[in-house]
Amino acid sequence: MTFDADALGRVQLAILAKAPIAGLAKTRLIPALGAAGAARLQRQFTCRAVQTARAARLGAVTLWCAPDRQQRFFRALAQAHPGLTCRDQPAGDLGARMLCAFQQHCGSGPTLLIGTDCPALQPAHLRAAAQALLGGSDAVFHPAEDGGYVLIGLRQPQPALFQHMRWSTPEVMQDSRERAAAQGLSLQELDTLWDVDLPQDLPRLRRYCKDSAHA
Repeated sequence: MTFDADALGRVQLAILAKAPIAGLAKTRLIPALGAAGAARLQRQFTCRAVQTARAARLGAVTLWCAPDRQQRFFRALAQAHPGLTCRDQPAGDLGARMLCAFQQHCGSGPTLLIGTDCPALQPAHLRAAAQALLGGSDAVFHPAEDGGYVLIGLRQPQPALFQHMRWSTPEVMQDSRERAAAQGLSLQELDTLWDVDLPQDLPRLRRYCKDSAHA
């Protein structure tokens, strides 16, 4: 099933992002890159995530910012991308912040939420996820190879998918499947992708960037 531009334009995109501040961003990569290097990588990842979201040609794109949208980097991004909305991430764990984004956005239509750690995520992935929601799925995921996920999309907020979760563990995706089933949600899983969280992920990132440059 395919949908026209008007239908796809109903699907919003939310991006959770940390400011590229040394010591705040990508802390698990600091042993390999140093605090400043990890912050630079976060800057590049966030810029790429925004570009990917806008290139998908879906609905409104909102960047949920930590520690707040007044950071110079976020203000510069908003200026560089007219129409990009920046909002402050609320207090709480990852689940609380994700749920807040869905509660804010789903009243206006289906919503996709991503982070900034998956350089392999392409506009086509976002459009496929949007079509899954428009086609009737209650939830859509792009699982991650490490047992988590790099994208979640919902038609309505689903608190059960976010509360008291074991975040940053290999059980996140499986827990999400089980919770979705317990809530009677129709769930669609798309391609499993990879993200960059740990120093051992960096060689793959370097190969990917090299191959992408050649392509």
